[in-house]
Amino acid sequence: MTAIPHSGSGEPRRPNIAVAGIQLPAVKDYEQVDNEIIDTLKPTKKWFMALLLAIGCLAIGASSWMYQIHEGLGVAGYNPPVMWGVYIITFVFWVGIGHAGTLISAILYLFRAGFRTTIYRAAEAMTVFAVMTAGLFPIIHIGRPWKFFWLIPYPNWRLLWPQFKSPLVWDVFAISTYLTISTTFLFIGLIPDIAVLRDREKNPTKKAILSALSFGWRNSEAEWRHFVRAYLFLAAFSTPLVLSVHSVVSFDFAMALTPGWHTTIFPPYFVAGAIFSGFAMVWTIIIPIRKWWKLEHYVTLNHLDATAKMVLFTSLVVGLAYLIEFFIAWYGGVEAEQAYFWNRVFGQWWWAAWIMLTCNMILPLSLFSQSLRRNPTWLWILSIFINIGMWFERFVIVVPSLSHEFEPWQWSSYMPTWVDYGILLGSFGWFFMWFLLFIRQLPVFALSEIKEIVPPKMKHGHSHHGGH
Repeated sequence: MTAIPHSGSGEPRRPNIAVAGIQLPAVKDYEQVDNEIIDTLKPTKKWFMALLLAIGCLAIGASSWMYQIHEGLGVAGYNPPVMWGVYIITFVFWVGIGHAGTLISAILYLFRAGFRTTIYRAAEAMTVFAVMTAGLFPIIHIGRPWKFFWLIPYPNWRLLWPQFKSPLVWDVFAISTYLTISTTFLFIGLIPDIAVLRDREKNPTKKAILSALSFGWRNSEAEWRHFVRAYLFLAAFSTPLVLSVHSVVSFDFAMALTPGWHTTIFPPYFVAGAIFSGFAMVWTIIIPIRKWWKLEHYVTLNHLDATAKMVLFTSLVVGLAYLIEFFIAWYGGVEAEQAYFWNRVFGQWWWAAWIMLTCNMILPLSLFSQSLRRNPTWLWILSIFINIGMWFERFVIVVPSLSHEFEPWQWSSYMPTWVDYGILLGSFGWFFMWFLLFIRQLPVFALSEIKEIVPPKMKHGHSHHGGH
């Protein structure tokens, strides 16, 4: 690595850790970046209202779960042969949400995509909390949460591994690995920013904590060199996880001889859907933050436009996967398979299928319009519809397949109860509670990388002391 150039103010220029094609002309200098981003850590009335709403939803979910533990899993609406319901649907949904963070942070970093710079920190945090949420649902699903240790692969006293009888063990491997790598990736990227907070902190206790978390970061050339290498290594290491983790989750379905499941298209189909829903959740989070703290000059319309193109592309891939499923059923000539797919769209669960198709295939086509791609209000509304559609996609995969098996005597129905919906609502409360607490403690935008896309001509001639 070459020596770090210096700006006109004498402040060392940081290594180019993300070559960005999108500049921020409205940002004058490094000091403005520090001041405006760190201001987001101050509590506001809107933040408190959002936190109270999240805690309220979490309380409803926790109460529903306690009631289920007391009364038994039967209150959740399960009806043989539909033994997978809202809990597994929501599990797959949250695992999918967690994929966009790794995609934005790692893959787009490796390809030096400039539009990731101002949104990737929120996406990384979203990944960690989404995976934390997903990890709860196998425990909820088993009905007896005190038996959760059976999900953990370990040998018994006879050196046998009985846990491998269940495909849920695969999910334990996938989720624990993904959570570990995502958390490490988030923390490593936070180190330079924590050092900024450390240097500004007046409280001795907080300053000591921040100093420990920053590992004594001094902003030297050698530290930046090691930082870049570590970040690059983690990006390269975590990239396969985007493809592998959700592929493993799809194997829970694809290994079963059930109509609509036993197909090789599931792994790429699940991965594309995960990236699709993850980007939508990034919009759901970042657009209100952008508006509430008046950070439109950081998350610009160019950034939203670029992410909208990614959403449009993944929507087309997901739509193609839907059509391929129907083509395979028609071309294969298996009568039971054809009957299942006909029932999916025009039968008992037609309403769920059409919600899925409308939200995931039809509405995203609006992003072909540049004006709508650059309209934050429409993108936020669309993100809500996409997340609804992706939840129903998992519903359409799970419930119609189990309720319409090959033989008519196996046909049944399934209707979620208030307990299912309560725990589903609680999962959103759990997720947003952790995210809101995160943005209250640590910068939701990466200070070090944002400084890289301040226009060069604006970096000279300012007598400021921007710190880090």
